[in-house]
Amino acid sequence: MRPLSPLGMAALGSGVIAITYGLARFVFGLFLPSMRDELTISATMAGVIGALPFLSFVFAILAAPWVTRRLGVHRTGVAAAGLAGVGLMTIAQAPSSLLLAAGVLLCGISTGLSSPVMAQAVYRVVPPDLRGRVNATINAGTSLGIALAMPAVLLWAEAWRSAYTGFAVLAALAALAAFCYLPRDDRRTSLSRPRLLAAPVSRAQWLGIARLSGLAIGMGCVSAAYWVFAPDAVINAGGLASSQTAWMWLAVGIGGLTGAGAGDLISRFGPAASHAAGLTVMSVSLAILAIDPGSFALALSSAALFGAGYMILTGFYLVRSTQIMTEAPAFAPVLPLLATSVGQVAGSPLAGWLVGAEGHVTTFLLFATLGLAVAGLGSWLLKEKSDSAPASHPFQ
Repeated sequence: MRPLSPLGMAALGSGVIAITYGLARFVFGLFLPSMRDELTISATMAGVIGALPFLSFVFAILAAPWVTRRLGVHRTGVAAAGLAGVGLMTIAQAPSSLLLAAGVLLCGISTGLSSPVMAQAVYRVVPPDLRGRVNATINAGTSLGIALAMPAVLLWAEAWRSAYTGFAVLAALAALAAFCYLPRDDRRTSLSRPRLLAAPVSRAQWLGIARLSGLAIGMGCVSAAYWVFAPDAVINAGGLASSQTAWMWLAVGIGGLTGAGAGDLISRFGPAASHAAGLTVMSVSLAILAIDPGSFALALSSAALFGAGYMILTGFYLVRSTQIMTEAPAFAPVLPLLATSVGQVAGSPLAGWLVGAEGHVTTFLLFATLGLAVAGLGSWLLKEKSDSAPASHPFQ
């Protein structure tokens, strides 16, 4: 089959990421109020279930580089989209919170597999000077998936099972596209080189990845409150209708499209300024929602800012990590993205506990303050690193 062009790789990768991240992982909070009502789920239990896709993501992304080397780009990509379909359908049919939890666990596995395999596919088919831009564009596919949730909520505001059935069908189509177009692998290469890293990694590279990962934990914790409880806040604390949260998620998706420029942002302003800008925008979005959760205009503004901040930051971790470990594209984003999920695993139940104890407004203000603290820390850590960044790891 004819090799994918950079544009084709960006389109295919964005579609897969839209399913595995946008629909399988991040729209859960949008349908959470309806799920809580039907399945009688408490706020604390909702926080625990909301942490499960992040938890399974942790284990899946750790295994993803090894799985990609053993199965190859083609089979791993198909598996990632296929597991998303199975998880989404399980959620759609769940008769209890237990099976709901099983479905979100499967969705988290699909998410963990997808980013490393897409990064490896980009390394395979895209010229070096375009890889940063294509990787950032693929990462921004999350926003497309989130935006797709908007018409689903408008059509099935209370019928979340119908919405998830539709998402599962889209996941099946993504798996078919991956099967048809992802590059086929040389079986001998995949099976004869099972090592996690194909090339030695220097101490400076490990230190750079460690800095990114530490900051990503903080960012993940901050973002968890919004992903899981923003719709709950505007409905239960603000009194908005469920259908209005669909417009919020559309705003998150549209705002998140700015994440496609993360690679260019790093190139123009440097890692320290780019990271601080993303976290500041995210913190402002949390604070705006806390000011008046009953204002639809402020909710839309908050959602757009959150989408922009979150996707810039995840794009930042993806692109910057592949800049640091240029010869290990499937492994490079693993630790920063893993760290993001570790933060989300911690942040989701913490937010649930705070919502139950102190309410939505206090919870969102506290998480906004934490975001500004992480932004300040990143300005120091990344500035120190970028001043001495090795010339051998240019922007890709």
